[in-house]
Amino acid sequence: MRESSQYLAKKSKLAKVLTIYGRNAVYEALLDRGVVSLKLHLASSNKKAKIIDDMLLVCSQENIEVVYHDKLALSRISKNAKQDQGVALDIKMDNFFSQEEFISLNASYRLLAIDGVSNPQNLGMIIRSAAAGKISGIIISAKGTSSINPLVVKASAGTIFKIPIIQTANLVETLKYFQASKGVVYTLSLDAKKSYKQIAYSDKSIFVLGNETHGVSKEIQSICNKSIVIPMNRGVESLNVAMSASILAFCLD
Repeated sequence: MRESSQYLAKKSKLAKVLTIYGRNAVYEALLDRGVVSLKLHLASSNKKAKIIDDMLLVCSQENIEVVYHDKLALSRISKNAKQDQGVALDIKMDNFFSQEEFISLNASYRLLAIDGVSNPQNLGMIIRSAAAGKISGIIISAKGTSSINPLVVKASAGTIFKIPIIQTANLVETLKYFQASKGVVYTLSLDAKKSYKQIAYSDKSIFVLGNETHGVSKEIQSICNKSIVIPMNRGVESLNVAMSASILAFCLD
């Protein structure tokens, strides 16, 4: 059965909402004029605290909806009962795109695809480098990759709101979708024969960054079009994944 246009519109709207949690992260987001805050969620069991009073004051001034929940309900919203501190905030993310939306809007692109980067600080720094450099957007896999949480937002220094983000539940299928639209997938590999400087890149390029320990997964390697290597000197084995992202963001022609 076909999904109704009303349902699809609602689904698209929900896909552009990010929920962050934690008192400091939420308060900083409420104060940031570049962030569109939609709804503040508070646990009804929260004890009186100045930072919560300050949040409520901002919400009153900016006409942001405030909703109270029992602790269990709030944990379902934050998806992190251990660290939400009784606070969550829905943020409008106009820079979140589906793969279909992104391709329809971009005739050429240079993307980073995140395959299993588990450290939130690494993910945040990758986003920061991508936003500052020559990267058009970032594909983030929900499987095995850090979620976009307050640590990621903080490590990105707010740049997560400035670069297109494509979230996917299945990175393999998403990469295949881009390939079907003439996208070329490159993986970083120490076994690759050619340096990243020796390649004439497609105007539709996707660079896959793998897990901090295991690198790019075998499943992704099996569908990639080409592998490249960042040459190392003085016996250095490899670079941190965030450093590799910086090289791709700034050093490619």
